[in-house]
Amino acid sequence: MLKKLRSNRDPGDTVFTELRREFKPQINYVAEGFKKKVDTYPRLVFWLMVINITLSAVLSFTVFRHPSDPPGKPVKITAPVSDGFGQIMQASQAISEMLRLKKAIDSLSAKKQLDRNDSLALENALDRFQQLNKQLNPKK
Repeated sequence: MLKKLRSNRDPGDTVFTELRREFKPQINYVAEGFKKKVDTYPRLVFWLMVINITLSAVLSFTVFRHPSDPPGKPVKITAPVSDGFGQIMQASQAISEMLRLKKAIDSLSAKKQLDRNDSLALENALDRFQQLNKQLNPKK
């Protein structure tokens, strides 16, 4: 079996504390330099902060503003319930017409000999049946 590894690591140590411990001289140098500049020129730092806040506010309300509706795109308002019922009604009408056409096709094809009117009716019924089939099954 595998042997458990035991770590004697201090649970308070994290990556950030280790990074701070490693780069403490550089961090202290930068912090002391910044504190020295702020103590030497406090008015300049204050006005730079005010300018920064003002510029940020102006930019956020002008340049970085996102319009709610992108121009040029029409807003499509849909009514999913009524659209769904409309589609169901169209499909049921198409199916009922297909059943009627099927009966007509069966009765015409059962005849031994077709005259001119029967063959035209059969051809029209088959064409309409194919149109309805494509309408119900657009992927095929």
